[in-house]
Amino acid sequence: MKTFKKVLWVLGILLVLIVLGATFFINSLKPDYSGQKPLKGLSGDVTVYYDSYGIPHIYSEKEEDAFRALGYVHAQDRLWQMELLRRVAKGRLSEVFGPDLLETDKFFLSLGIDENTRKTVKELDMNSRTVMLCNAYLDGINAFIEDGPKPVEFYLTGLDVEPFTIGDIYDAVGYMAFSFAQAHKTDPLLTDIYNDLGQEYLDDMTIYSDASTVWIKNFKDNAVDTVSKDVMSTVSRALKKLPIPQFEGSNSWVLGPNKTKSGKVILANDPHIGFAQPSVWYEAHLSTPTYEKYGYHLAGVPFPLLGHDRNLAYGLTMFQNDDLDFYVEETNASDSTLYKTEKGWEKYEIVKKTILVKDGDPVSFEYKTTRHGPVLNGIAEQVKDQRPIAMSWMYTKWENRVLDALYGISHAQNIEEFKKALPKIHAPGLNVMYGDVKGNVAWWASAQLYQMPDSTSTKFFLDGVSGTQEPVRYLDFSENPSAVNPPWNYVYSANNQPDSIAGMLYPGYYLPENRAKRIVELLEPKDDWDKESVSEMILDVTSSVNPELVRELIKLLDVSHLQQEQLVLIDELRKWDGTYSLDSKSAVLYHRCEYFVLKNTFEDELGKERFEQFLSTHLMKRQIAWGAIMKVGKWWDNVLTPNIKETRNDVVLKSFVDAWISLKTDLGQNTDDWTWEKVHTLEHKHPIGEVESLRKYFNVGPFPIVGTREVINNLAFPYDSTGYYKVNSGPSTRRIIDFSDIENSLSILPTGQSGNPLSEHYDDQAEMFVNGEFRKMMMNKEEIMQKAHSQLDFKPVSEQ
Repeated sequence: MKTFKKVLWVLGILLVLIVLGATFFINSLKPDYSGQKPLKGLSGDVTVYYDSYGIPHIYSEKEEDAFRALGYVHAQDRLWQMELLRRVAKGRLSEVFGPDLLETDKFFLSLGIDENTRKTVKELDMNSRTVMLCNAYLDGINAFIEDGPKPVEFYLTGLDVEPFTIGDIYDAVGYMAFSFAQAHKTDPLLTDIYNDLGQEYLDDMTIYSDASTVWIKNFKDNAVDTVSKDVMSTVSRALKKLPIPQFEGSNSWVLGPNKTKSGKVILANDPHIGFAQPSVWYEAHLSTPTYEKYGYHLAGVPFPLLGHDRNLAYGLTMFQNDDLDFYVEETNASDSTLYKTEKGWEKYEIVKKTILVKDGDPVSFEYKTTRHGPVLNGIAEQVKDQRPIAMSWMYTKWENRVLDALYGISHAQNIEEFKKALPKIHAPGLNVMYGDVKGNVAWWASAQLYQMPDSTSTKFFLDGVSGTQEPVRYLDFSENPSAVNPPWNYVYSANNQPDSIAGMLYPGYYLPENRAKRIVELLEPKDDWDKESVSEMILDVTSSVNPELVRELIKLLDVSHLQQEQLVLIDELRKWDGTYSLDSKSAVLYHRCEYFVLKNTFEDELGKERFEQFLSTHLMKRQIAWGAIMKVGKWWDNVLTPNIKETRNDVVLKSFVDAWISLKTDLGQNTDDWTWEKVHTLEHKHPIGEVESLRKYFNVGPFPIVGTREVINNLAFPYDSTGYYKVNSGPSTRRIIDFSDIENSLSILPTGQSGNPLSEHYDDQAEMFVNGEFRKMMMNKEEIMQKAHSQLDFKPVSEQ
């Protein structure tokens, strides 16, 4: 018995030691927000004050030192995110997640982002301020990798950490540029519809600009086929497995002095990006004698894409211009190494790559490139006896000066210096929003635009052989859409169609007018805006378009065949003002009906796979309101019932019945339970959270949430057959910059500042975000010091 007790004591002690050791190990992986740290390369001390939400306020005497410290603190909160983002363009996700990501790696390698990065880095001026500050930032990241604890994700995946280089910064920006592009989803689908169904079907789709919708107005004030199916499915599969979010849309408006109560400019901005954990932006406030900026940073990028100081503020939305075209090439029948051009036969360039795969053998593959770009056939799976399709993308074809642009806008002191940096943004296309303390408001569409030959539509595959469908000219930046200090006293963007200048419209994949219409509707009549009313507007969840559409379609229902409970909900729907509150039943019925209208209209002709592709495009969003009011058209008839000619009335009635049955099945017999909070939820997913047992430790949520797609508070979701609207993109931050009270400007992040699951700031803003709350962006040093949650001091290594 004594021996047995001794064994139990030993086992108990071992268990305690194991628990203590595990606890000590886990605690050692937390970010360190206080104390002193040596940091190589510093010329002087740097002090970092962390506020109560983990935002670093970095103070130093020299700008390079501030950026070194930024690199360190950014890495200790977001190293895992940095690691994933730099791996996308290099085709190195399979090293982390195994063969399931092979297709994604092949696709992104073929885009040529990393090849473009290599070329750009070789040509850099290493003595430029841009490069010097980038290298200082990288020194900080690599110092953390050398001295700090690896985040827990690296232990779970068995991944080693390699030093970061300036090429990683360009690769991160390149991924951002591609994720904006809508052509890869839309052009193959439209080409396929044309080849398969014919022009009549395309005539009934809103492919081009609709002059009846709300457009962004310009103002210049000088004083201030079967192949397409393969391409379509290849791209779709590759992007679906991507473990990091894509950029989707955005809202922004800037109010001039005549529109505000204080007579000072107010800027509002909420870029719409796919939700993930960690969230996209890392907030940081840097202050030196020569530079100050409160900014929002992408993982691994030193210069903020969104920012403000006491002089000016800027924000971004996606321009949605068309900068990606597909060309049909022709291979020589007797020599497959050659492809045809108007000048004769040219040799394909063969690019060979090897992808390392976790728990597997390396995979080698190769692809061809032409003068237009990579040939997409066979990148994901070999396709025999098909015409080659090459992708021409502005980002990889033009000199890459995007980092110089980001340096320029973040260091500008006035509107002239700010504007001077914008022509360096060739891709992605951005609507750059600007306001300053002097009362200037401005919007510029920043992108390298080009003019195609007359009657050439870039929404379809182009002729790569004849040379007749190549760009005619590249436009000067002065020809881009813009508005500087317009007489209506505000500028805005909601990714909608810009008006023409220089006698032309710009091809693009613009979103429907819904958000734009609501923004203009709210801004126009009011001239006494303040921070509080702007914060209410940025949270607006009312659609100006959906109720009009509802009332139009309800007229088509034969109510004599409806049950009493159906009539009650139809009557509520008729009176609905388009507001998406948690208790709304009309919102549920509307979206369930809308899905079935789309399904019953398009799926019979497109088939299941192409219909799902269609649902993922901006084209679908534009089609909803435009197509539903079309009384006659090719799409209404169900081609699977050849003896019956269906009409719009038939489709609407069937869709209502289908929606009603599905709601009864999913949400129960009691219609009082059919509320928006039951179906519209937000969960911020971490890649490791895909493992069910780890989900609660890494994912944040789910939460019921107000809003919907294409309202100002744009909480968007994919349509699918489940009938549940799981939000996958929306405001990546909400910012309100008020120059009458710059030190009390407002912001919020969707989850938290840190990407480290062990940090107290991993999810401390998540419920605030869902509840529509804000927190202050502090800039006053005395207040920051007084309210600091903790203080981290960096010292030059020589002093230790």
